[in-house]
Amino acid sequence: MTKYISLISGDSRNLKEHILNGLTYMLLAIVAICVILLLCDVSSRRDGFFYAKKDAVALDLSLSHTQEVLLHLQPDGEYRERNVNCTFWDCLNIYKCEHDTLKVYIYPLQEFVDEKTDKVASTLSSEYFQILEAVLHSRYYTSNPNEACLFLPSLDLLNQDVFDKQLAAAALASLDFWDRGENHLIFNMLPGSAPNYNSVLDVSIDNALVLGGGFDSWSYRAGFDISIPVWSPMLQQSGSNSANQMGAHRKYLLVVAQLNLLPQHLRSLREVAINHADKMIILGVCEDSQLNVRCTKGHHQRRLEYPRALTRGKFCFVGRSLRIGQPDLLEIMSQSCIPVVAIDNYELPFKDVIDWSLAAVRIRETELHAVLRKLESISNVKVVEMQKQVQWLYNNYFKDLKSITITALEILESRIFPLRARSSRQWNTMGKNSHATYNPLFLSSLAPKSQGFTAVILTYDRVESLFLLIQKLAVVPSLQSILVVWNNQKKMPPHLSTFPSIAKPLKIIQTRENKLSNRFYPYPEIETEAILTIDDDIIMLTTDELDFGYEVWREFPDHIVGFPSRIHVWDNATMRWHYESEWTNQISMVLTGAAFHHKYWSHMYTYAMPGKIKHWVDEHMNCEDIAMNFLVANITNNPPIKVTPRKKFKCPECTNTEMLSADLNHMRERSACIDRFAKIYGRMPLRTVEFRADPVLFRDNFPEKLKRYNDIGSL
Repeated sequence: MTKYISLISGDSRNLKEHILNGLTYMLLAIVAICVILLLCDVSSRRDGFFYAKKDAVALDLSLSHTQEVLLHLQPDGEYRERNVNCTFWDCLNIYKCEHDTLKVYIYPLQEFVDEKTDKVASTLSSEYFQILEAVLHSRYYTSNPNEACLFLPSLDLLNQDVFDKQLAAAALASLDFWDRGENHLIFNMLPGSAPNYNSVLDVSIDNALVLGGGFDSWSYRAGFDISIPVWSPMLQQSGSNSANQMGAHRKYLLVVAQLNLLPQHLRSLREVAINHADKMIILGVCEDSQLNVRCTKGHHQRRLEYPRALTRGKFCFVGRSLRIGQPDLLEIMSQSCIPVVAIDNYELPFKDVIDWSLAAVRIRETELHAVLRKLESISNVKVVEMQKQVQWLYNNYFKDLKSITITALEILESRIFPLRARSSRQWNTMGKNSHATYNPLFLSSLAPKSQGFTAVILTYDRVESLFLLIQKLAVVPSLQSILVVWNNQKKMPPHLSTFPSIAKPLKIIQTRENKLSNRFYPYPEIETEAILTIDDDIIMLTTDELDFGYEVWREFPDHIVGFPSRIHVWDNATMRWHYESEWTNQISMVLTGAAFHHKYWSHMYTYAMPGKIKHWVDEHMNCEDIAMNFLVANITNNPPIKVTPRKKFKCPECTNTEMLSADLNHMRERSACIDRFAKIYGRMPLRTVEFRADPVLFRDNFPEKLKRYNDIGSL
């Protein structure tokens, strides 16, 4: 001890220097370590987004690995409310989606606990666990947040009745990659809470995307949110019992089995049922309140197993309750019963891709007294078709939580990567789903050029203009042959020797009856896939215009491609559809007086189009072109394509006042056609677009030799 003291006192100056040097080295080491850590942190950040290690470990959904996160609640105003103005373009950062497929990162299982009260923000339900598991085992999952496009919290917000809103908001804000909710997915099936029951989640989620089961037209952010169905636990227990109950022979026209209908709606339905007990049945809760049993009202109650009881009806009712979204919709679909939806502003599940008009009936809440009258107007054939569509939709998109989850993710993927999107036809057609571009003709995406087209000329007795048209068509390079359909039974067509001498095959067919539909008959003489239907007075089209029109058709062989265009508009005064021939930027029809189409459509027009339409066209000698546009649009959901800017198609040499279009009633009948055809199809299939195909450089100041199509008509 003495020696130690003497050492200090004897060499205190040197000791101080050693101590100062040691402290200096220690500080330098600390600074160096901090710099290294800072550099590592900076290198792991890009544009404010944290990049984790590349060797991220896959998520473990075992509850034993749940992490506890302590929450320190902030004042209510500290959490950002749901952004009601979010769109795909401003609340979704697509630059995080660098891969050609959708990638979803799932946060590790976490239990969010209030540090003061030990209250848990939310408990993981069986349903939400299945959703997480579906994503985890799908092609969309990634364990690396670096490559993730979307982020899925492990916080269960499916049912707003079972979690604390403020704790849920705090839990979301504490997530590592939250960033005001950008690119985050929130699953919710039961939004709102008593007494308001809002139609959207009452949690501060800022810019997060909601996959919700209770959207109305006010709360749904179109193109951003996704409407999903409310899941029913009964479906896991009972499954679908409808396999042997298909068809229009079910006992009742309408079954009402929803327990929580608004009282005024239930009263309206009971008034209808009193006078139509043989067509309609209303089921309610039984005395023992078992959810899997429904009972009829009255002295002699009948107990029926639910949801199997729904197989007694062709149609099943879905009405308004305190919450808009109801599990009844899926229970009804599981039994192949056609939903009758009487909720005016309900956003049906997956409405972006599913055509519900094929599988459900919508009726206004104010028209419940006429529900049976509307259902009775639907034919048995249509009922069977709708039942099959309901069953197909249910088995493909709704049968379990995995199907619902994967369907929602595919819709998101189609928004972010449009080239991977399925067409509307593929989403709604029974059969094997495919991501290839839909083509009802089963052709390659580009029709062969060498084959050319067949010109089908419908004529009656205008020989002079017919001969002139044949001469003009004969010099079109892509023409293979000409077929003249002589529609006059009172007069023989001119002898073939009198026709112009051309280098292409020419055939003449005299029809048995004078019908406009004769132009679309699939004549065996037509050997090409492409058909140019053209009137005998359309002699103003140039060779370049016809050749260019055929080239456009080759790229779109399932469309009608042509020159004169028209549009349909809704007339609020008459509450009917109106045919409009004025020149506008919008089109919804291309007239087949000068248009290309695939011979497949001639077959469909003759043998598969609703007979009422064909009969009406032949009886009135009008609207065959409108009927063809309806047919193609109804099958493909695609609009026609107008080519070249030419506006005028009147024949300057023709002075025949007997032309059909000269009749004043002609335009009135065409408006009536559109209205009639829409009612027959049960919807308006025509699509309005602002699109026209023109040759490249045709209006540019370029040397003629550099242009492929020079002779293109003007407006």
